[in-house]
Amino acid sequence: MTGDEKHEWAAASTIDVLWVLYDKVLNVTPATADDPDRDRFLLSKGHGPMAYYAVLAEKGFIDESTLDGWTTWDSPLGQHPDRMLVKGVEISSGSLGHGLPIAVGTAIGQRVGKSRGRTFVLVGDGELDEGSNHEAIAVAARLNVANLTAIVIDNQSAMYGWPGGIARRFAVEGWQTAEVDGRDHEAVFAALTAPHDRPYAVVAKIEKSY
Repeated sequence: MTGDEKHEWAAASTIDVLWVLYDKVLNVTPATADDPDRDRFLLSKGHGPMAYYAVLAEKGFIDESTLDGWTTWDSPLGQHPDRMLVKGVEISSGSLGHGLPIAVGTAIGQRVGKSRGRTFVLVGDGELDEGSNHEAIAVAARLNVANLTAIVIDNQSAMYGWPGGIARRFAVEGWQTAEVDGRDHEAVFAALTAPHDRPYAVVAKIEKSY
């Protein structure tokens, strides 16, 4: 999949975490994509979705042949995923900073509906500069949305950052946190499956290579 050089690195920085999630962690398949008890995965870091589409194809949510014409005028695979066009996509992305707030609401909805499902959201370190994320982090902790896991891809794209690092930003609000090498599949899996009784943030550190 080529032709999106602008966001090629966004895809490269998420591929390992996405694979571990869909291969070993998420309780969702093409057959259960509409099951109320499924796990929900929300891709807030939706720019550069090549990696996401590739994983969805490998896991049977979309036909692999669809990848060949991605971003062409008649393709369902756009520069941002569209939940109305791509099976398995829970939210349409585009406006950075919206995924985590939506995930908080989704997880609360699961809890109210007594669903056994969990909510996972993948965000980029840069979009944490958006104020909507600060509010979502605070609300999730105060309501103890323990079925929510946020995975932050930390490739040092944030303009401002946070004193003490990204994990501390969540921890000061009461989240359980972990930091891992975002390329180490075993470490990512261990972090994503660790027990927690609070909202949980996993910071996956990625070193850019140009």
